[in-house]
Amino acid sequence: MFSPPSATISASINTGSTTETINTTSPYSLLPADIIQAHILPILDGCTLASMGCVTPELRSLSSDEKLWSDICHSTWPSTTTPHLRHLISSFPGGGPRSFFSLSFQFPLFPSILSSNRHPPSLSPSCLLPEQLISAVDIFYRGKCIFSKVQETETVTGWFRCSPLRVDLLGPKESVPTPIRRPSHDDTCRDLYADLELSWIVIDPTAQRAVNLSSFRPVSVERHWLSGELHVKYAAVMGGEVMCSVEVTCVGGGPGGSLVLHVREACLKMEEISGGHLNGKDSLVILQRLLEGKRGNLCGKGGMKGRVEEGRRRYLEYLERKKERKEKMLRREGKLDDMCVGIGVLLIIGLIYVICFCSR
Repeated sequence: MFSPPSATISASINTGSTTETINTTSPYSLLPADIIQAHILPILDGCTLASMGCVTPELRSLSSDEKLWSDICHSTWPSTTTPHLRHLISSFPGGGPRSFFSLSFQFPLFPSILSSNRHPPSLSPSCLLPEQLISAVDIFYRGKCIFSKVQETETVTGWFRCSPLRVDLLGPKESVPTPIRRPSHDDTCRDLYADLELSWIVIDPTAQRAVNLSSFRPVSVERHWLSGELHVKYAAVMGGEVMCSVEVTCVGGGPGGSLVLHVREACLKMEEISGGHLNGKDSLVILQRLLEGKRGNLCGKGGMKGRVEEGRRRYLEYLERKKERKEKMLRREGKLDDMCVGIGVLLIIGLIYVICFCSR
């Protein structure tokens, strides 16, 4: 393996009575800039490239090249190679493709989504909701992209804002073939947890902001007991109170059912912890705050592996809080039922007493 030479930099430090000379090593400092830019930086992933930019000012300048980050965005999300998204991403403030990667790769940090009365927050009058959302979706199987689509959704219609949020990628008669073999009846489909990956990036083209609403790997895989359909769910939980889920339905396709699965449905939904689905307007309010919010630095937590673990952790916490909330509501309803029964018994006893008293 080739090891780049190191340059030794001498520095004098005055420690009072003596002066000590410390030699520090700076990797890559003797390599020509064109060698680093042509043969080293292009083979790095986004997290490593961002880390390289923190080593020296020279590497920071080289790692800020727009073409490098554009290539990384295209290799990470093939849907970004469409001409419209290329132009849109290049205009993102703060570095174009580099800014887009940073916004789309990291998880949004949002401590609280719902207000104290369990309703979505409202924006200030000066803030405008997005009039259009662009979804850049990529599905991977064992590291290879098997489906990519860019879909634009108008958000100004009354139907969208009043109906439960649902963004469908496929029509009723559309399906996408995959190389995934159809599971047998005793197959638990555990392999799909590691093999089937999905990215769903929502872009506000006007504000030039983006956020990834997928956990990348499934948080649950279930097979319908009767039809054999596979329901694969990806989720991004915000504040432990709202979950944006992507549900992918896979079925056996072709005459008589083929040996491979077809993606028949892929849709985006948003629900709050009580189980109700949010409508388009409330979802836009939350998306607006997510698009403008901060991101967690997952590059320091294992890159994509850290993103998957974080998504899984948030989802399990969400299910636990949802279970506790349901049990609390059941206990409250049980107490109300007991109270109603007690009041009914007292009324019956009182009625009997009145009847007996009047009959004397």
